[in-house]
Amino acid sequence: MTETARPHAPALHEDILAYYTRGKEDGRLRDGGAPSGRLEFWRTQDVLRRILPAAPARVLDVGGGSGVHAEWLVRDGYEVELVDPVPLHVEQASRLPGVTARSGDARSLPDEDATYDAVLLLGPLYHLTERADRVRALAEARRVVRPGGPVVAATINRYAGLHDLLREERYFEPVQRARTDAASTDGRHRSEGGLFTVAYFAQPAEVPGEFSDAGLVPEGQYGLEGVAWLMGGIEDWLDDPERREVVLAATRRIESEPALLGASGHLLTVGRRRP
Repeated sequence: MTETARPHAPALHEDILAYYTRGKEDGRLRDGGAPSGRLEFWRTQDVLRRILPAAPARVLDVGGGSGVHAEWLVRDGYEVELVDPVPLHVEQASRLPGVTARSGDARSLPDEDATYDAVLLLGPLYHLTERADRVRALAEARRVVRPGGPVVAATINRYAGLHDLLREERYFEPVQRARTDAASTDGRHRSEGGLFTVAYFAQPAEVPGEFSDAGLVPEGQYGLEGVAWLMGGIEDWLDDPERREVVLAATRRIESEPALLGASGHLLTVGRRRP
C-alpha cells in the first residue's frame, strides 16, 4: 500500500483514550511499578536486543505510549521516532532526550515506504478488536519498514485476564469472574470494571496468520513473562538483582516453547518484510 492510497484511520475508541489519559501506563512498566509490568519491561528489552538490527538504526515505535521503550532504545544508540494516538503519551515521550514523538494511528502511518530499519507495535494490536484492523496495522508496518527489516508486535494472550485475576484473588468475585470468562471465550475484553480497557486477547497460534495476511513473513514468537509472573514470590525476586537475573534466564529458556506460549501474559511475534 503506497502512501497516496492510505485510507483514513477510524478514531481511537473513547474508552481507550480515557484509560490511557489516566497516565498510569508509564509507572506500570518502569521500576517501582507492578511486578508483572517490570518483568514484561525487562523481557521486552531482552528479546528486542536480540532481534533488532545493530545500532545505529532507525526504529519506528508505533503506539509507543509515554516512551518507556523508546527511552532505552535511544540510550542503546538507535534513532527512534514514536507515534501514539494519546495526546498525553505524545507529550510525555516528547520530553525524553533523543526521542521524536508525534500523534498518529497504527492503521494509517504518514511515513513514506521503506523508511525504517525496524518497526515496533508493542501496544496497538491488542486494542484493535477487529482482525481487519490488526492486519491493516501490520500492513502499514510492512510498508514503512525496509526490505528484510523486522516488524515486532505485542499481543495479550487469551487467558491472561483469567490468570491475572486468579493471581490477584479477584477471580472469586462473581462479576469479575463472569467478565473474565467471557473474554477468555471470544477474546473480546470489555471496559467495564475499570481494571483495563477495550482490548482483544489473542490465541498465540492466530497471530502469525495475521502477519502473513499483511504481507510479512512470520519468523518467531516469544512469551515474555512465562509462568514466573504468576508466582507468589515474584516481587521479592525482582527486587534482588541476583535472583532477577535467574528469573530472566529461566523465562528466556522457555520463551519459544510452543506448549508454554499462552502461559505468558504478553507475546511478541516477529515477522519480516521480504527482501
